Amino acid sequence: MRIVFAGTPEVAVPALNALAESGHELVGVVTRPDAPAGRGRKLVASPVAQRAEELGVPVLKPEHPRDPEFQEQLKALRPDCCPVVAYGALLPQSALDIPEHGWVNLHFSCLPAWRGAAPVQHSIWAGDEVTGATTFRIVKALDAGPTFGVMTERIRPTDTAGDLLERLAEGGAGLLVATLDGIEDGSLVAREQPEDGVSFAPKILVEDARIDWTLPAVQIDRQVRACTPGPGAWTTFEGERFKIAPVTLLDADGDEAPALAPGTLEVRKNAVLVGTGTTAVRLGEVKAFGKKQMQAADWARGTRVETGAVLGAE
Repeated sequence: MRIVFAGTPEVAVPALNALAESGHELVGVVTRPDAPAGRGRKLVASPVAQRAEELGVPVLKPEHPRDPEFQEQLKALRPDCCPVVAYGALLPQSALDIPEHGWVNLHFSCLPAWRGAAPVQHSIWAGDEVTGATTFRIVKALDAGPTFGVMTERIRPTDTAGDLLERLAEGGAGLLVATLDGIEDGSLVAREQPEDGVSFAPKILVEDARIDWTLPAVQIDRQVRACTPGPGAWTTFEGERFKIAPVTLLDADGDEAPALAPGTLEVRKNAVLVGTGTTAVRLGEVKAFGKKQMQAADWARGTRVETGAVLGAE
């Protein structure tokens, strides 16, 4: 089939690579416009655009896919199908109708669970043991189109959203190619999603990532891992924002887990513990305001933080 791929961030690049190496004819790539990045705020092409240029594939960067000029350019490419991974813009029906086989999205959850912008983060935060990726035909309703295929992936106890998304991006790339193969030879038929089991995964905002130290340790651990690398879990220390990388859960029955009030620190020679609503956790890397990210013990030593100091106090 003639295909036009749509995607924007780094997580979409494995799928682009897989499609470029497949038996399908990659005739174009659609991505978001160049965006400011870095200290100089210079316009930078998306990771997908950069990779497409390396592959020598024409790149379209519409301000919005409803733009008539873009839709004419897409029609001129005569795609049979448009595979999508994390493109980042809503597609109007006029664009969805252009390819004969529609737009086929690779979504990083086992639909109908976790429809929305942040399925991987929400699956970790909720404590799911298994997640996956699903291919489906895009319709007007959010992630509600009929599905073609699914893969599953176990969520490991220390997985961050970044870790899990990297594995799903690699595994999902193969699923997307297999889906296009099945559409082309007629062996795959899309099936409507069940009405039961629908859940939603809206984008996680910075304010959502603030830690409430009165919550149980397990819940805080999941929150921090779900918010890593973005938007980044945080609390406050001495009135300034204080970023928290993944923490370590401690054995409630061992000597390692002292009874600490929520947010209260215990500073040891090579570790810093903090109290939660249940057992204490050990901090990993932290980033104090105006400082580089470093191990919590190094931060405590360098800033002379003592036992009894409190995180999250206003």
